[in-house]
Parts: sequence; C-alpha cells; structure tokens
Amino acid sequence: MLRTCLALLTSLTAFCWSTANGQLIVAHRGASFDAPENTLAAFKLAWQKNSDAIEGDFYLTSDQRIVCIHDKSTKRVAPKQLTLKVADSTFEQLRQLDVGSWKHKRYSTERIPTLNQVLATVPDGKQIFVEIKCGPEILPIMRPQLAKSGLKPEQIVIICFNEAVITHSRKLMPEYSANWLTSYKQKTKQSEWTPATDDVLKILQRSEATGLGTNGNLSVIDDAFVEAVQSAGHEFHVWTINDAAAARQFADFGTMSITTDRPAFIRNAIHTVPAAAR
Repeated sequence: MLRTCLALLTSLTAFCWSTANGQLIVAHRGASFDAPENTLAAFKLAWQKNSDAIEGDFYLTSDQRIVCIHDKSTKRVAPKQLTLKVADSTFEQLRQLDVGSWKHKRYSTERIPTLNQVLATVPDGKQIFVEIKCGPEILPIMRPQLAKSGLKPEQIVIICFNEAVITHSRKLMPEYSANWLTSYKQKTKQSEWTPATDDVLKILQRSEATGLGTNGNLSVIDDAFVEAVQSAGHEFHVWTINDAAAARQFADFGTMSITTDRPAFIRNAIHTVPAAAR
C-alpha cells in the first residue's frame, strides 16, 4: 500500500511539473550534439541551454563504483587509447582515459565522471534521468548515493531497458519514478513491429513501471498508442528526437518528456510554432 501511494504521489508530482512547463526537454547524455557525451562538460552545457533534465548512462565498475558511460567498453569514447571493459576495470583505471578529445581537442581534460559528480550538477528545480546499463546489482549501491545527493525524489527518474531492474527499483526505491525503455524491431519490412502495444502494456504493469520511455519510431507510435499507455496509468516519454517536425508531432501526442541531443534547438522548435499550425 505504501509503495502504491508513493508511486501515485511521485507520478502526480512529475505530471504537474511537466504540464506547468509543457514537454520536459531532456538532454541526452548531456548536450551531446555539442559536447562529448556523458561528461561533466556535456551536463553543464545542458544546464546552460536551459534543459529541464539531463539523461546519463551508468555502469558498475569492478570495485563497485558507479560511473557514467554508455557502452560496455571505452573503445568509442576513448579512441586510440587502451580499451577497457567497464565492468572489469577499476574506477582509477577508467579515470586515466581522455573521453573528450574524440569530440574536440578543447575537451581533452574530460574524464569519465561518477554518479555522485553528475548528481552534483543538477540544479534545484531540474531533473536527472538515470539510465542503468547493467543489472539489478547496481541498485543497492546506487540507493544511498541518490539519497545523499540532496536532490528531492521528484528530481530523480530511473530508466532501463531491463525489466528486472525496473521491478527491483520500484521495490527498493519506490520514492523515485522508474520508466521501462523499449525500441522496436521488424523481421522484414512487411512484418509487424515488436513489441506490440499489448506486450508493452503487460511489461509496464508487471514491472510496476511509472512510465514508458520509447524511441521515437513514428511507424509504431500514434495517438492510439499514446492513449493506451496513458489510459493504463503510465507516463509517456520519448527519445532521442533531434528533428523539429518529429518533436512537434510528439508534443501533439502529449508526451511528458522529449529526450534530445539538441535541447535548445528542440525547445525552440516546439515553442515557436503555433499549435494551430502543427
């Protein structure tokens, strides 16, 4: 009963937050169009661009530190350096790598940040979407760090593709919203997209997810899809939208948040076009 009440309160707070400001604009891995993804530079730039929230990806290291990086290894963000597998490396080993120069030489001092460092960038009145890239084993280590961050529960949203992570998150940390993430696949160009709407709704219900975070596939998502998710009592969020027309379409659907690499551009795209012209 307590978990249900907390979930309803958290969802209501997020709803009020969103509807007061229109769609929340979430900076994907920070302002990653301009700065190297998942670095403090990208997150700080996102706040400068007036993002409502940032989204970052988090893994557990071999010495049980939580670090911010999208891939299982450092190969893509630290090219021409020693490639490390995040789960098999210590925090100090990972911190030796330059994860900014691949974007521009002015970012050569950027290093893989910790969860605590990223949380510390979040201003009052803003949010962070914490994407968990590993399994439920990260949750007991994450819980005290979130609690000690000084952020209010409504400022933190946990997101993950792994249904088990969402399920465990809702049980261990019911004070935070938790969105299950999904994308869609086709076996052939003529076959149906999967997962189907009914399957999405079943997973949301089974995991007790607060909401759905879906990739912006307009071949799948329409008014009926969004209505089905919202009518079942779940929030609807979309990622990663960098196109102005698509952003306006999802805004018209009533999405709660739009995750983008270009937060200032997408906010402008939504708010400078009259509703009647959409």
